[in-house]
Amino acid sequence: MFKSKFKYISFLLVLLMMSCAKRGSITGGLKDTLAPVLVSSAPKNFTTDFKGNEINLVFDEYIKLKNLNKQLIISPPMKYEPLITPTGVSKFINIKIKDTLLPNTTYSFNFGESIADNNEGNALNQFKYIFSTGPYIDSLTLGGKIKDAYAKNVDNFVSVMLYEANDKYKDSVIYKEFPRYITNTLDSMRTFKFENLKEGKYLLVALKDKSSNNKYNPKDDKIGFIKHFITVPNDSLFELSLFKETLPLKAFKPIQASGNRLLLPYEGKQNFKLNKPTIVLKNNGETLETIVTQFPKKDSLQIWYKPLKADSLSLEVSKDTYNKKFTFKIKDQKKDTLNIKAVQNGVINFRDRFTLDTETPLVKFDKSKIKLINKDSAAVDFTTEYDELDQKLYIDFKKEPLQKYNFTFFPGALTDFYEKTNDTLSYKLSTKEYEDYGNLVLTLKNVKRFPIIVEITNKKGDQVLASAYSEGETKLEFNHIEPNSFTVRVIYDDNKNKIYDTGNFLEKKYAEEVTYLQESFDVRTNWDWQQTFDVSIPYNPDVEKKEDLKKRKDEEKKRKAF
Repeated sequence: MFKSKFKYISFLLVLLMMSCAKRGSITGGLKDTLAPVLVSSAPKNFTTDFKGNEINLVFDEYIKLKNLNKQLIISPPMKYEPLITPTGVSKFINIKIKDTLLPNTTYSFNFGESIADNNEGNALNQFKYIFSTGPYIDSLTLGGKIKDAYAKNVDNFVSVMLYEANDKYKDSVIYKEFPRYITNTLDSMRTFKFENLKEGKYLLVALKDKSSNNKYNPKDDKIGFIKHFITVPNDSLFELSLFKETLPLKAFKPIQASGNRLLLPYEGKQNFKLNKPTIVLKNNGETLETIVTQFPKKDSLQIWYKPLKADSLSLEVSKDTYNKKFTFKIKDQKKDTLNIKAVQNGVINFRDRFTLDTETPLVKFDKSKIKLINKDSAAVDFTTEYDELDQKLYIDFKKEPLQKYNFTFFPGALTDFYEKTNDTLSYKLSTKEYEDYGNLVLTLKNVKRFPIIVEITNKKGDQVLASAYSEGETKLEFNHIEPNSFTVRVIYDDNKNKIYDTGNFLEKKYAEEVTYLQESFDVRTNWDWQQTFDVSIPYNPDVEKKEDLKKRKDEEKKRKAF
């Protein structure tokens, strides 16, 4: 009996001990939030009279390299990239220089945020290793900011370059040679800063360098520049506006697209509505009748011609000083036929133009065979306009609220280039109430000069929703606009051609000046919104980001309170 009791008491003691034990996981203390620290370097950082070709950097903990190809900026650039190892986790970085170093030159290896500890990913921000092949380290600086000449926000990873303006300087240097100094905005800044510069005179250029080769390729890259040479030292902050140049026209060999249509690919996006190239198509020396239109969303023109029997054709393209001739074979292929499609279907907004897209280009319009009536069967007057380049037929008429409209295109109303006519076409449209839209009255202040193009865009600025052209008016009305978040873009149309014009480096011509309203605004249904825009205040995306963050926080508070 005593043994039984002893076993029972022992069992209770074990249970008691187990209940006193606390479950949990072993922790490693506080989370590491510190970046790696450079313990030593050979040669030492800021070494002068550098003669070697190898550098070793040792850190206080295991590190890893992230996005080194984007983050590392070597200034001046090297023709042959150095070998940087190891690529895996280590406590050191080894740099083997493969290039011949320039004499009496300060070199900077800016690692950006590429060096981070292995465990938590804490980055060693903007770590630089600097050395000089001469007796001293250059110490002058230069700074500024980047903007986009047209778009609301600027690209990330913009390279900013300095070229020496010496007796050997030519404008072609930006296409062929490496800059003397280079820096980069990386992925989180709009500003740039050069350090360790030598006194002198320079050309200042910014590139959105698509190929990352530190040379300007107008076909792919955006460019910004200061027209005049700048001197260092210089306390000024320079602003560079990035733009994409319009390349000179360059046509490529035509491609047969059908039995009555050619595609003519081209390089150098042009505004062909203002200045269309002259295109002559011939068969054995005989000039053929053609119509030239734009291929939708492609850098190609469409050459429409009447069907014929031939083995080959010749084509000549000319525009300004450009001239190119082609000879090419053709085959018997299926021919394009008349096909008409309405852009609007059902509801049409008050600001919209009723639009028909045509598969083949139109040449004749018989208004007597087009009928527009409202829901009371009353005839409604209308006008037509044909955009041959884009193959669009616009039909304008006065739209009344809560109205229904019926378009009928009777046979023969529309005739295309091949003398084909439409069958009976019918389109039904309807409108909403005025109260379903908003009205905007825009007042502009401190406009520097006229004329200007005023564009109402979506919040991002990448879609134009309404526009106006002003030769002096500063109060503009945009009625019956669809509810949305808007911003405003003003373009100074200095050459008075009613479109935005970009710049040109060789001509030392800046893009036309563009400015954005600082903050976006909402226009809601049945609202009359008054908006003032001081055009003299430069757009700063950082301000809008703060406003957006504040709005989100306020909305979150409202949701929680509700």
